[in-house]
Amino acid sequence: MSVLAIIPAAGTGVRMGGGIPKQFLSLEGVPIFVHTLRKFAASDAIDDIFLALRLEDMERAQTDVEREHLAKPVRLVCGGATRQETVARALAEAPPSTEVVVVHDAVRPFIEPGLIQRVVEAARKDGAAILGIPSVDTVKQVERQSILGTIPRERIVLAQTPQAFRYAIIQEAFARAAADEFAGTDESSLVERLGYPVTVLMGSDRNIKITKPSDLPLARLYIAQEREKKQG
Repeated sequence: MSVLAIIPAAGTGVRMGGGIPKQFLSLEGVPIFVHTLRKFAASDAIDDIFLALRLEDMERAQTDVEREHLAKPVRLVCGGATRQETVARALAEAPPSTEVVVVHDAVRPFIEPGLIQRVVEAARKDGAAILGIPSVDTVKQVERQSILGTIPRERIVLAQTPQAFRYAIIQEAFARAAADEFAGTDESSLVERLGYPVTVLMGSDRNIKITKPSDLPLARLYIAQEREKKQG
């Protein structure tokens, strides 16, 4: 039974500004999404990789993928207008042998191999698992500009990807969401609403999501550190 990694990369990256979707921005000469693909292609926990894109980005992405000569083949899938629709389209093309589905942001290129392995193993055991890190800031519940209350930090985690699920569970969650016209904030939210328990594993502060210009200097630092580690 196989593990399918879905990398949604169909966003337009409006928060980053400029005319290039953030997943295609160059990070030390390589598109961000390619850095991400490298991590999953190198993972023993992953068997199949789908990269889901806008139709107009398919050709440029194919060129980048072919140039990379990754250890695993990457199948390009046409995404939709929203992340949820994009992942749903990729799910619809999952191989019959799929046991676990892993969904990971294309713009989180610093995911550690061990975390991919752990979240896959937890999904196999528990049915659903995500990464999360504790909030270091005080969290306020607000309405307009007024504070309604303070949420205890020990009850808060900031969700990351990858998020992993047994195929039957995530398939059911997406089907029910479509039938109910429910839009979730992430894949886990679709599973949660059906009452399935979701295991939270400790993520990493380095597993940043590159969404705005101020994220790029830190990303360049992490790339330099990774290169030094390989050379050392």
